[in-house]
Amino acid sequence: MKIKLDELTARLSSVQIIVLYYLSAIIISTFLLMMPVTLQEGVKLSFIDALFTAVSAVSVTGLSTISLHETLSYTGTFILAFILQIGGIGVMTLGTFVWLILGRKIGLRERMLIMTDQNQSALSGLVYLLREILVLIVAIELIGALILGVHFLNYFPTWQEAFRQGLFASVSATTNAGFDITGQSLIPFANDYLVQTINILLIILGAIGFPVLIEFREFLAQRKKGHFRFSLFTKIAVTTFAALLVAGTVFIFIFEANHLLTGKNWIEAFFYSAFHSTSTRSAGLSTIDINQFSTPTHLLLCLFMFIGASPSSVGGGIRTTTFAIALLSVISYARGNSTIKVFKREIMPEDIVKSYIVIMTAFMLCGFSVIFLSFIEPSFSLMEILFEVSSAFGTTGMSLGITPELGTVGKSLLMTLMFIGRIGIFSFLFLVRGKPKNEKFHYSKERVIIG
Repeated sequence: MKIKLDELTARLSSVQIIVLYYLSAIIISTFLLMMPVTLQEGVKLSFIDALFTAVSAVSVTGLSTISLHETLSYTGTFILAFILQIGGIGVMTLGTFVWLILGRKIGLRERMLIMTDQNQSALSGLVYLLREILVLIVAIELIGALILGVHFLNYFPTWQEAFRQGLFASVSATTNAGFDITGQSLIPFANDYLVQTINILLIILGAIGFPVLIEFREFLAQRKKGHFRFSLFTKIAVTTFAALLVAGTVFIFIFEANHLLTGKNWIEAFFYSAFHSTSTRSAGLSTIDINQFSTPTHLLLCLFMFIGASPSSVGGGIRTTTFAIALLSVISYARGNSTIKVFKREIMPEDIVKSYIVIMTAFMLCGFSVIFLSFIEPSFSLMEILFEVSSAFGTTGMSLGITPELGTVGKSLLMTLMFIGRIGIFSFLFLVRGKPKNEKFHYSKERVIIG
């Protein structure tokens, strides 16, 4: 007897269904990228390269084994931009939008899927959340595309090309995808501070977290009505994001002061430092050949890529709040406190445990990947491999140039890291773990020497 689709999905968990949706999006995207209309005349794209690009696009990473500038046609750039939307906004956000247009009721099952896809902890207000996300992201992208498109009239011969470049750049920056169709990332605009500023703002708006954007919109709408209270999540996410951005800018400036930034004025030095501090968190765009950075800067960028963006955003990595809670727990313990107090609130013990689970799992996953890649790709240096792995897991897309040279196994490993980085560590753990078991008994507890 033929099993109906609804009966099949009823047997799967929300995480498993979401993963299947993303895998379906990758498969469809792969074949879309291989269509003749997507490619320039005379260009052929192998299946592994099309698959790698599709995974990179759906996970909004930006790593690529091909030159998009030399491979994709005019139509192909719009197809890729649409794929970036699927990855950045999320399959359930776009799917819910289609359901609402068709007049379909959003039931409990769909709400559970939305909750999983957007990393939420409650079922209430999810449809409103997705509507807000879609409206905000599309509005941000359109405003960015308009500003960049008008400005690009100074760079490109026709208004059609200027606005095509502006639209793609805006979508790529907002979704933190890091893809470019210039063939040189943002290096041609290394001295154009308007382009860099707009990209920095778009990257931050995409990576700061959708709930944060919605709360700020509500704050602006209600600021005249009285006191508005931001959630603890927003306070921690924004504070951590800002602190990492400033710290990255300062450290890059210090590390490169007598190296890459030698002879540059303070404006050039500031923008090189600030842009890469912002972009490294998840976007992957660059205004300079990052191979020119010194070793300390490369290691710093690896750390930032590993941390990544905020939860419920377009970015990957362990996420900013995970890093913040783990750091706060160390500080609190060093001060002799048994709880974490921040912004006149206490962090739930479960969230502290979760933060260490995420960090440990990510560390083991990336550590194994570095060791394995070093074994199968001995021609590359440890720094190149570490950078590539950090970039893939953090869905950043920066590379020291080894991505096209990797073998099929190496590319497959990076695709796995990109996919895990997109769905998140907890979704990955829920995917591979067995069914929860009710413990029927407990043994007596005993202390173990630690540290």
